Amino acid sequence: MGTAFVLLVGINDYAALAPAADRPLTSLNGCVNDIRAARGWLEGRLEGPPPRILELTDGEATVAAVTDALRTHLGQAGPGDTALFWYAGHGTEFPATERAHLYIEPTGYCQALVCADGILIDKDLGALLDGVASGGAHTVAVLDSCFSGGATRLSGGLVKRALPHDPSWPAYGDPGPRAVGPRTRDIPAPAEAARHVLLAACRVNQASYEDGHGAGRHGLFTRALLGALRDMGPGATYRQVLAAAGSRVQSATEHQNPVLYPADPGGIADRAVLGGAADRPLSPHLLLHGPDGWQVDCGSAHGLLSGREGVEAGGRTEFGVVEADREGDVVRVRSVEPLRALVTPVGWTPDPVRIYPVAVSALALPPTSVVVEGGDRALLDALDAAPLLRLADDGLNTNGPGHGAGHGPGHGQVFKVVVGGDGRARVLRRDGTEATAPLPAHRVPDCLVHLTRWHQLRDLANPASPLASLVDVDVSVWNGERILPDGHGEIRCAYADGRAPLVSVRIHNRSHDRTLWCVLLDLTDSYASHAELFPGHFIGPGRTGYALGNAPVQLSLPGSRKAEPGAFVRDWLKLIVAEGEFSTVPFRLAPWSADAPPAARGTDEDHVLRFTRPPHAGRDAGPGTGGAGAPGQWHALTIPLRTVVPE
Repeated sequence: MGTAFVLLVGINDYAALAPAADRPLTSLNGCVNDIRAARGWLEGRLEGPPPRILELTDGEATVAAVTDALRTHLGQAGPGDTALFWYAGHGTEFPATERAHLYIEPTGYCQALVCADGILIDKDLGALLDGVASGGAHTVAVLDSCFSGGATRLSGGLVKRALPHDPSWPAYGDPGPRAVGPRTRDIPAPAEAARHVLLAACRVNQASYEDGHGAGRHGLFTRALLGALRDMGPGATYRQVLAAAGSRVQSATEHQNPVLYPADPGGIADRAVLGGAADRPLSPHLLLHGPDGWQVDCGSAHGLLSGREGVEAGGRTEFGVVEADREGDVVRVRSVEPLRALVTPVGWTPDPVRIYPVAVSALALPPTSVVVEGGDRALLDALDAAPLLRLADDGLNTNGPGHGAGHGPGHGQVFKVVVGGDGRARVLRRDGTEATAPLPAHRVPDCLVHLTRWHQLRDLANPASPLASLVDVDVSVWNGERILPDGHGEIRCAYADGRAPLVSVRIHNRSHDRTLWCVLLDLTDSYASHAELFPGHFIGPGRTGYALGNAPVQLSLPGSRKAEPGAFVRDWLKLIVAEGEFSTVPFRLAPWSADAPPAARGTDEDHVLRFTRPPHAGRDAGPGTGGAGAPGQWHALTIPLRTVVPE
């Protein structure tokens, strides 16, 4: 193991800023305690060479000192080393006025750490950390301050770590945003966009709090994070530790939700804390104990049915634990909210300090009805046993003898499978068109489960939501006019002079008083789903979010289709809007391919919704659960899009 280079910054005393602000400023009491406690954990936890720790407290922690230490102290870390920046102190926010900032700050505000003599803007901090990571070190930031690091304190109770911004405070120079080029459909963001991992005390629009008395005063987040790190031990991933810490913070206040960034599955968030390989099984979802009891971070916004709709679908929704020592243990859903499911353990008692990776093992969703023509008993048995599928003896004109259990077509999708004498099968939609290219008959169950999951994402809707009229999506020609839907309700984007079209995609929050969490999925006609366009962010009232940070979105035919006159490809842009943050991981789905080995395809499918116990190689679903209290509202909007080569 390499060397850990650590920069600890804790600021209780802000007296130096008071003259510039011309008003008394709230001092804090637990920030220095926080970094001393973090130092104690580090010195007792790390293996290998002793950590090289630099502390800056109170008046030492000037903007110049912090930025210099980030460059020179953490900058010493190289390949195999770890660089950790831990900050405890005030945070602040101020209106974003520069156009470049507005492209990447859809809330309309910039956030900053408040140093002893001025502010360090979050984008500048990110650039400094990425500079450290560019040297090859595993780079981590922990921010316990408002607006993703913050606090103001109330006598004898919770105190918030936030200060109102004063324009007279000096700031570190903004290097400006990185240039972003066009990105094509089905291509993930480049790895360099996520060079460091951030564990933040709260969301961008929230406060962070401290509590305790005297020498025992600490930030809620620092106390919860260190407790989770000690309880979970080595090998726990950032995602698992943040979920555990978030649950503990929520037990103290529903107004603070810790955040992990980036939360992309399989990336830096799924590494063991401070580097190394994780020794825990990964899974699509996490079971944890919160203020309302046991809960799983998957709700109706992710596709779980609730209320009468769930009852009519039939069956019970259950999650199974995937850790080897809890093999066979399940929890049963008792209540579904938009962003989480409250659950009851069935026949076992979970440990409240543990975070259990779980997968959906039984899901109350309308099944897909399948009519089979020409299949043998092995295929019928496999279809009958597959999740989300049921054999039907009506619902389509089979033009021949159909086989099934007599259940009827139900309310879900309907497919017809026609098996030829050569053992290959055609999968037909309700209207008789082919859903996929012909495939070996033994791959039909896998294909239909994949298609069912994709259709559930495309058809996700909540038409009665009060958010329905508050947010919309504009697709415009790059540097041009808005593209209006045609007579079929589709957005049509055409090639010109052999060049693929470039468009701009904007998400408008038309609310006057609500900040809303928005995710924009791209569902392709290859039965894939990804969230690279707008992977999840809060958009402030009256503000606009820009896909790819206002970089051009290139729409093109995939490489397998020749760009010849008449050729086209379809996408469905799916906007999901909620009052609280939620994980986007369950919405990820790789393209369907009959040639892909089932195991490899299964790994990608773990990003969406699981219906059976996965192998120990899935992906965590992330910690965003929306918080305690009454469930928030959510809405889903679908924008059909067709990219064509003109005749």
